Amino acid sequence: MARRSPRSRRNDTAKTRLPGKRRPQSTPRSGRVKPSARRALKPAGARHAPQGARPRAARPAGPGAAPAAARVRRPRAVRYRRSDSERVAAVLDQLDRLYPHAQTALTFQSPLQLLIATILSAQCTDARVNQVTPGLFARYPDARTLAVAKREDLEEMIRSTGFFRNKAKSIQTCCRDLVERHGGEVPRTMEELTALPGVGRKTANVVLGNAFGIPGLVVDTHVGRVSKRLSLTDQDDPVKVEHALMAIVPRERWTVFSHWLILHGRRVCVARKPRCSICPLAPHCPRVGVTSAA
Repeated sequence: MARRSPRSRRNDTAKTRLPGKRRPQSTPRSGRVKPSARRALKPAGARHAPQGARPRAARPAGPGAAPAAARVRRPRAVRYRRSDSERVAAVLDQLDRLYPHAQTALTFQSPLQLLIATILSAQCTDARVNQVTPGLFARYPDARTLAVAKREDLEEMIRSTGFFRNKAKSIQTCCRDLVERHGGEVPRTMEELTALPGVGRKTANVVLGNAFGIPGLVVDTHVGRVSKRLSLTDQDDPVKVEHALMAIVPRERWTVFSHWLILHGRRVCVARKPRCSICPLAPHCPRVGVTSAA
């Protein structure tokens, strides 16, 4: 007698099917459920959990908890509006009390000295510039002597301020324009100042506000950073920041407002880790962009 295979012996008790007949649909293969059947069994409104996520346990209702159907989501915190004049006024008053004697840190005796010192202060500290300018102005007291100075000597005197070659070139070309077009005197308008080589709006506002008493809003790295954290502006471009601040700060405070933010940015609202725990402006500050604070 021929030996039968295990598969043929296993199917002895199976019900024979006629040729052409299909397996009944009520008996799924290998215990699997069709996708259409799974969708039919899934309750309406149910959501898929992420793959590998643990099932979320139901939160126990407290003694005074409302029913699930009656719960209302908590509204989001209201952000400060940039047009909030009361908050801006409170910030200005607080800054005035914090820095009552705020002024530029650059040492100068004339508008020309302040103009040259501001050009030298690019990518350099004010303290370093104040160490260089006394000897520089003693040797070159006016625009004419600076314009005709030997380039190598000028570069050597300002070497410690950094980028001394570009700065020496800017100083000499600026002084030549002052001599040829303005008689060696520093002009008093934004248009004439920004037309000088190496002079932008920031330098022009420094000269106008501190040498001539004409209101000018200086935007440097400190002013841009602190004003954005205070939600006074959402701009990054210095010119756009300047115009945004000019719209909300009174004109007579433009110059001193720049000094306030520069001092506050150096002492409290520093770049990497602002000292929010000791900042007097904290009640009025939404801390835009601050990820870590001291």
